[in-house]
Amino acid sequence: MPYELGIKDLHVTVDGKEILKGVDLTVRQGEIHAIMGPNGSGKSTLAYTIMGHPRYKVTQGDILLNGESMIGLSADKRARKGVFLAFQYPVTVSGVSLLSFLRAAYDAVKSEGRAGKGVPFLEFKRLLDEKLKLLEVDSSFVNRYLNEGFSGGEKKRCEILQLAVLQPKIAVLDETDSGLDIDALKIVAEGVNRLAGPDLGVTLITHYQRILRYITPHRVHVLVDGKLAMSGGHELADELEEKGYGWLRSGG
Repeated sequence: MPYELGIKDLHVTVDGKEILKGVDLTVRQGEIHAIMGPNGSGKSTLAYTIMGHPRYKVTQGDILLNGESMIGLSADKRARKGVFLAFQYPVTVSGVSLLSFLRAAYDAVKSEGRAGKGVPFLEFKRLLDEKLKLLEVDSSFVNRYLNEGFSGGEKKRCEILQLAVLQPKIAVLDETDSGLDIDALKIVAEGVNRLAGPDLGVTLITHYQRILRYITPHRVHVLVDGKLAMSGGHELADELEEKGYGWLRSGG
């Protein structure tokens, strides 16, 4: 049976203000779901809540992975269970190479059950080389400090490489197209398409339709004022591009 992320009647507050007001969503391995919506609709709140950010308080509902609640689990425990979040604004860490960062992250997620020992370096290096080849990323890329001096496209490529190495069951990509020019957008989309498959479920959160010209989702959901206002196939994204979001607020 494929892994399944189930979001049930999810209500979330941030600093005492209710942002999500009853969201229901199911994402399975092998599926790509796009979540669209205007600014302030709750898209990033949904992403951070799925990953367990402590600032986002679940007041009602549940987040389930294969039927087991993740409410109360820290972000690192959710990662070990196979959930991944790509941030809209990746952080820069000077003095830490991408190689070191990826190995530490891989150890943290995959070394459970190895009596506290990390994954052997050669085992990790074989995996990393495989993913670099898959994504057509030059091996010198991992010797650079994490996001230091990276262009917008390089930062996003870095996150796609993290996704490839960590091999989660469910990935949430929070506005991964934000601030990218067309060439960078195509690079990121190609990376997602290469990783998509029966072992990965993707929730792609975006404000604009343009990335969906390169990544074809199985389902498109529209989040407005903290609720899912509509769901449909890929053609729904085209309709939103034409009409905007105002018609959903007014009831169509």
